Amino acid sequence: MLIVVALLLTLAQGLTQWRMRSLQDELWLIRYTALQRHQSQQIVKQVLQLTDGKDLPEFDRNMRDLRQVFSKFERYHLESRAGRVTDYAVYIPNSDTVQRMYVGILPEFRAYQRSVRQLMTMRTPSDVTRPDVQAAVVLLLANEKPFLEKIDGIVRGYTAELRAKINTLRDIELSLYAFTMLVLAGIGWLILRPAARRLKQTFAQLLEARNQTSAANRKLLNVNKSLTETRQKLAEATRQQYQQQIDEQQIRTSALLAGQEEERKRLSRDLHDGLGQMLTAIKLQLEGLETILNRTQPDSLAYSKNLRTLKTLVTQTIQETRTISNNLMPSVLSDFGIVPALKMIADTDRTGAVEMTFSTNMKASQNRLNRNTEIMLYRVTQEAVSNAIRHGSPSHIHIELIRQNNVLDLTVTDDGRGFRLNKKRDSFDEYHPVNAEADVVTSTQTKQRTSSQGIHNMRQRVKLLNGKFRLHSVPGEGTTVQITISEKPTT
Repeated sequence: MLIVVALLLTLAQGLTQWRMRSLQDELWLIRYTALQRHQSQQIVKQVLQLTDGKDLPEFDRNMRDLRQVFSKFERYHLESRAGRVTDYAVYIPNSDTVQRMYVGILPEFRAYQRSVRQLMTMRTPSDVTRPDVQAAVVLLLANEKPFLEKIDGIVRGYTAELRAKINTLRDIELSLYAFTMLVLAGIGWLILRPAARRLKQTFAQLLEARNQTSAANRKLLNVNKSLTETRQKLAEATRQQYQQQIDEQQIRTSALLAGQEEERKRLSRDLHDGLGQMLTAIKLQLEGLETILNRTQPDSLAYSKNLRTLKTLVTQTIQETRTISNNLMPSVLSDFGIVPALKMIADTDRTGAVEMTFSTNMKASQNRLNRNTEIMLYRVTQEAVSNAIRHGSPSHIHIELIRQNNVLDLTVTDDGRGFRLNKKRDSFDEYHPVNAEADVVTSTQTKQRTSSQGIHNMRQRVKLLNGKFRLHSVPGEGTTVQITISEKPTT
């Protein structure tokens, strides 16, 4: 019986799908027929524009449009008369009623063909005055209304036949549905009803056995409940203690980093405003002294040479002081934001051995990010670039900052030597440089510890802002540092 129901449902579904595909093909045929009304009106419009055209370019344009529209109109009419839609591989023979309608519209269609083909023989706007052209226009206008009325009748005939087929399909589906319901009712009366009676008896026996085991289960449940409560209390206490340790560690680390940034800011300000100003004053004094010596003792070449050397050293000291001050706390970061600060890192000339580029989809004029986020992104970029230059010997470093839906992605990529990740400890905090000098063990270990600490610092900074830190490196193929963090803009 179940197989019969399945077959009935499959038959109904297959019949419905087959008929729906057939009806869809008929809709394409109706659409092609209905388009002829619009195309015939376009033909009349183009003909009237041809007769009113004065200049040759407009005449040629209208003639091209007329040829295109008439070509489609003629093809659609001939295909729909044959029951074909070649664009969609549809072929449905027309009924006798529709075929008679097409026979009735044949004179008007041929009148359209004769008149339009006669009009398409024109070559210049002056050909409009030819008697044969004027006769063609009159013939076209005289057959426009009868053609539209008859094509509307054909569309109505198609629609009536389609509606009748849909009603027939609905009746078939209702019949199959009613028969399927009768089959299901027979299954319920002949099979399910006796089976339900036997199942009811079986359930009664099972309930009795269940009642006998319930008492023993209650005792076991009480013991298990007490054990579970004790275990939950122990787990909760352990979790709270662990979370407290993590929170305390995070607070200490955050406070330490904040203190470091404040100390960097203070040192930067002291270097710039204190030591930098004093060095500038020394430079000015040296320049004044050189002027006096040149005026009073123009022949003292040794003094002038020493003064120039001293001025060069003071100038280099001023520049180095500014560089150290800028690295401690760049004013461009606090004044203009992260985009100009990262661009400044990329534009910094490091002896010209490394080419650095920077790209972003953020604009400097956009709202500033959170201050802690900007500091974190700048420090991570600074540390990644420094590690790459000191240990990777790259020829190119690329910095990329992308923002999408308040999610920031910072990527620093270099094409240096790369390194092997320490998988034994399942950590990215230590690495082993490739192609290091084998006889300089102490220097290599120092580099490892320095880079390890740098990577650890980057991870800690990202972790404090609930971001994601990824490090990927392959020996000989370079290193990629990627930071992902969610951040809302701050005005």
